[in-house]
Amino acid sequence: MGISLGLIRYGFFLLFLIYYSSGAEVVTVDVKAAKGLLESDYVYLDVRTVEEFKKGHVHAEKILNIPYMFNTPEGRVKNPKFLQEVSAVCKEEDHLVVGCQSGVRSLYATADMLGAGFKDVSNMEGGYLAWMQNEFPLKIEEEQKIEL
Repeated sequence: MGISLGLIRYGFFLLFLIYYSSGAEVVTVDVKAAKGLLESDYVYLDVRTVEEFKKGHVHAEKILNIPYMFNTPEGRVKNPKFLQEVSAVCKEEDHLVVGCQSGVRSLYATADMLGAGFKDVSNMEGGYLAWMQNEFPLKIEEEQKIEL
């Protein structure tokens, strides 16, 4: 119990740091509002790993997959080129909804993007799990089969 309470306190501390260090307030929208935004001119930025993305993702007309973190033998590490990769395909004025598996990585990514000058970036609360729970459209990348 002490460990989980410590982790919760640490999580709230990290959220506090994100909120106050980014210089801009992170806007988090619920999954239904996010779906509405994606049906307009918003782009969905999925910040999960490529492997997670291929297993299934939000079905949206405009969607990008740029991982915020990578899995390594030592655990997850932040993608050092995340902002550079986002800036290569998105303008600071673009309308973006950022999502991940549960809403945590996307919160960090949204804060980083706002701190880097992006103006209209929203975090999708609950991430892909909330999207699935609401039975919204999904897309699963088909694995290419090699025939011999």
